[in-house]
Amino acid sequence: MNPSGVWRVELAARLGTLLRRSERAHFAARRPNPPRLRSRRLALGRDCGYQGRRQAGLLEAWPENAVRILGIITDTHDTGVALLEDGVPVLVVEEERLNRDKHTKRFPALALRAALDARGLELADIDILTTPWRAPRLRRTFARAIAKRFPESLNLLRLKSHTPQNNAIVLLELHLRQNICRTMRTLRLPRLQAVGHHDAHAAMFFASPFEAAQVLVMDGYGDDAATSIYQGRANRLEWEWKTDAFNSIGMIYTFLTQFLGFAGFADEGKVMALAAYGDDSFVAAFRETIRLEDDGGYRIDMSYFDYDAYGLLRPFRQKFLDTFGPPRRPGEALSDRHRAVARALQVTTEELVLHIVRAMTRRNPSRNLVFSGGVALNCVANARILADTDVERIWVPPCASDSGAPLGSTLWHHHQTLGRPRTYTMSHPYLGLAYDEARSAAALERAGLAFTRYGERELVQTAARALADGRIVAWYQGAFEIGPRALGNRSILADPRRAEMRDVLNAKVKQREAFRPFAPAVLAGRAGEFFEIEQPDPFMTLAPRIRAGKAHLIPAAVHVDGTGRIQTVERASNPRYYDLIEAFGALTGVPILLNTSFNRQEPIVATPEQAVDCFLRTRMDVLVLGNCLAERRAAAAGEPPDALAPAAE
Repeated sequence: MNPSGVWRVELAARLGTLLRRSERAHFAARRPNPPRLRSRRLALGRDCGYQGRRQAGLLEAWPENAVRILGIITDTHDTGVALLEDGVPVLVVEEERLNRDKHTKRFPALALRAALDARGLELADIDILTTPWRAPRLRRTFARAIAKRFPESLNLLRLKSHTPQNNAIVLLELHLRQNICRTMRTLRLPRLQAVGHHDAHAAMFFASPFEAAQVLVMDGYGDDAATSIYQGRANRLEWEWKTDAFNSIGMIYTFLTQFLGFAGFADEGKVMALAAYGDDSFVAAFRETIRLEDDGGYRIDMSYFDYDAYGLLRPFRQKFLDTFGPPRRPGEALSDRHRAVARALQVTTEELVLHIVRAMTRRNPSRNLVFSGGVALNCVANARILADTDVERIWVPPCASDSGAPLGSTLWHHHQTLGRPRTYTMSHPYLGLAYDEARSAAALERAGLAFTRYGERELVQTAARALADGRIVAWYQGAFEIGPRALGNRSILADPRRAEMRDVLNAKVKQREAFRPFAPAVLAGRAGEFFEIEQPDPFMTLAPRIRAGKAHLIPAAVHVDGTGRIQTVERASNPRYYDLIEAFGALTGVPILLNTSFNRQEPIVATPEQAVDCFLRTRMDVLVLGNCLAERRAAAAGEPPDALAPAAE
């Protein structure tokens, strides 16, 4: 290293030390109001938060030993907040739903205010703040990476080398405190507790239906790991094994997503879908990029990759390009080579996941698996875990990616740190914000949409008949779902019996790639009739095969490889959604609806106003907002919907 390089490294290190000391000094005295001051405020008749309002008899009692934890994250993709009250998640809000910036990195100011307002809380009512990254550990990881390939690795300091995260994440706790103080206009903050990134993902075990399970976390990278294994029992998690942060199949999948012309950290699902159209011409070669080791280990062959020095700027070495060809150019049509590379990536990913899980089941007798982290959204790999390993039941949370990390951080602190017992099982994903019927009606009126208010039975029957007639129904109910998938409260629904319905949905609404499938939502009690599955999947995290003799009944729901990314629906979790599918089944004999997210190249809609706007920008036929049903004027006047072929019999 030349003298100027030494000087710069030493200066950066000293600046980091000064920042950390400043942070500790500035916030050492930041505590919630002491009891004497809180009592004085009450005596003066000023609001003192939730507890003060409760003492004044304005709110219900809050148990003396209960703990209210707020999870929050910023400076990385999918920012948001989560609120845990006495071990029960009551709200999870992704900032993108409100600011309309998909996978936003912005501080979740809108989500923070909305979550507190929805519960009638102030910041002083929060006992502790948690965040799902340990910044000191992350700094050490980056420091080792820079030292390993210095000076080339200085490229990792450039924002374009890691666009899903801001550089400020290495000072996350300081940045969080500053932003919370600014947003809430206060200098008094609850204590902030950092939780390891993979610990936060693993803590979704505490919301699973399992008393004991093996826990696998796989993502792009965490504080210091890309893959981690834990053993979970009751209210404890025990860490067992991890790989380093750059030994990452999650990173490889993202880099290949960009290689194929899509957006990394956003469009990995497109590559999973595209893979079904590819042949095996590159599979053997791609297997050479990842070496499988004994006992479930693996090692990325870095002779193919350069991301440990250049990140997203230059992730591939020439050896990779010589083997698999150049990246897809902007605007270039998808070729057989692109499809084959996608297939090779997907097959290798599945084989790696199976390799790890098989080793886990050899070491531990539990046949329950909790799978979390971004890689766990690969529903094709998840289905193979059930089909090709000794795992008997798999549970993937609806917010398996980083959108669920704030919630995971609260669960980790409540159970692992505080030792509180488990009292909650996540049986549904509807933990977002809800909006009242009056706001829905007002949104429709402002848009000039005529609508009818129906009772429960009439609403369900009217919507079911519209679906059976081949019309596209925008279905908006209650609180929105957590995670990246629409699961019955912010959904666009259609008839799966019509083979052309995928093309109709794309033309009239979604305007997305034709190779991407739409998901079948099926009554839980009848899923086994149509799909090769023996467990529930309420969060659309598995893609099992369609049973022989059933595909012709639901052609629009069948992917080219004979699978369907299903959602099993139970009445207890979502009564109105269940009743709609059941009513459609009574009319057609098929208890399945085609389900896709209520959006058009944007985050899923959250508010009634966003729903109305999306409806007006597309050519959907029917909009259901709560009990209000609106139709397009042409359809309401008796004109038929777009011509469709007869439904399958």
